[in-house]
Amino acid sequence: MRIFYKLLKYKFLIFSRLNYHFDKNGYILKNFNFYFNRMNKIVLWSLCAAFAGFLFGFDTVVISGAEKQLQQIWHSSDAFHGTYVIGMALWGTVAGAVFGGIPTNALGRKKSLFFIGILYVISALGSALVDDPITFGIFRFIGGLGVGASTIAAPAYISEIAPEKDRGRLVAFYQFNIVLGMLAAYASNYLLRDSGSEPWRWMVGMEALPALIYTFLVLVIPQSPRWLIAQGKIEKARSILSKIDTSKNLDDKIAEIKRQADHGKSSHETIFMKKYRKPLILAFLIAFFNQFSGINALLYYAPRIFEEAGLEESASLLSSIGVGVTNIIFTFMALFLIDRLGRRTLMFIGSIGYIISLSMVSAAFFLDWGGMSVPIFIFIFIAAHAIGQGSVIWVFISEIFPNHLRASGQAFGSSTHWVLAAIIPSLVPVLFGSIGPGWVFACFAFMMVLQLLYVKFMMPETKGKSLEDLGLGLSAAEE
Repeated sequence: MRIFYKLLKYKFLIFSRLNYHFDKNGYILKNFNFYFNRMNKIVLWSLCAAFAGFLFGFDTVVISGAEKQLQQIWHSSDAFHGTYVIGMALWGTVAGAVFGGIPTNALGRKKSLFFIGILYVISALGSALVDDPITFGIFRFIGGLGVGASTIAAPAYISEIAPEKDRGRLVAFYQFNIVLGMLAAYASNYLLRDSGSEPWRWMVGMEALPALIYTFLVLVIPQSPRWLIAQGKIEKARSILSKIDTSKNLDDKIAEIKRQADHGKSSHETIFMKKYRKPLILAFLIAFFNQFSGINALLYYAPRIFEEAGLEESASLLSSIGVGVTNIIFTFMALFLIDRLGRRTLMFIGSIGYIISLSMVSAAFFLDWGGMSVPIFIFIFIAAHAIGQGSVIWVFISEIFPNHLRASGQAFGSSTHWVLAAIIPSLVPVLFGSIGPGWVFACFAFMMVLQLLYVKFMMPETKGKSLEDLGLGLSAAEE
């Protein structure tokens, strides 16, 4: 544990260089020691919560190395394999996203994150030990519950402890951990491809190790001060806020948060009221376009897609690692840019990259280019996703709802995301066999043209604004 914290501290040293505040002459660092100590705590807490994203990423793509083996062992049809063996995890994610706001509000962000870790452990061990597809699907469903709930609890927790100017970067740690988990899963699948007579067991069971580490890490983080204020635990919240908020008017800050929380309780508001129509539509559309880029379909079936393009099985698994490496490099870049260029600018860049790369992947299948053309275009697609949607979605949804409705708003956006994430990848084996991959990727490219229009005409910029100002501003626009 001590070694892990040292690694986190060294990781923070890299990021902290971007947050120096110089005096008017540009030479003297203002309040460096206080700033460093405060940010050190916030970053460590954020990284611990964001490690839920590592398990999200690992769980999402670990099945890509095992899915063909499972279909051959159990002699599953394409329809059953796509909708049940693969799809059950996704439907578990939908359930976790739909209902995850309930424990996140009732138990708090911290306790919810802890129980999410328990779900991951049960899922990994259970999936590795079963001998039939029905039970396998049940344990994958349990892991999906953890994935869906984590997309609510982790971004909500981080956004509520982060300073305004660093919130994008800190919440984006969640996405960085997602892609780190994906890379780890791709590498793990490749290294375990020849382990024993049934390599798939080792592949899916490996997740239990990071799940246990994460579960213990969550125990060391404090509770969300905004959630504590909503529960009437003002003094406890004050103690935590004093460590993370440099404002001299801490009482005013607490009063503002409490006023919004009390208003939500007394008025029995929901996210479906007319005054919250704008943030609701914004959350729906960003989640909708995220999945209609085809990202989850590609992540689940990356080796199969590469084989469709003419690569051998070993080369396709190795190319999948390339997907993970590309993802992590460009997500790392997005961490530096999201609080500088802003969420909207990154979405512009990502949308254009999507359109170009998906069009080229489609053309490669139609024109039978073969070789490494498809992997190269897919790497560009992954880069576009990482710099745009991948880094922005969880940050954006966690910012646009008022404090008392944040978990409910995130549950709505997350459930939209995961319903589509369950439907689209489940149809991929059937669609590839019926209309072909060229048309599938052409449809994804067209949807990204529509996303570009959404960013241009609808999406507001949220960087550098307090959660309270955003919550009031977006809802007031509809009153």
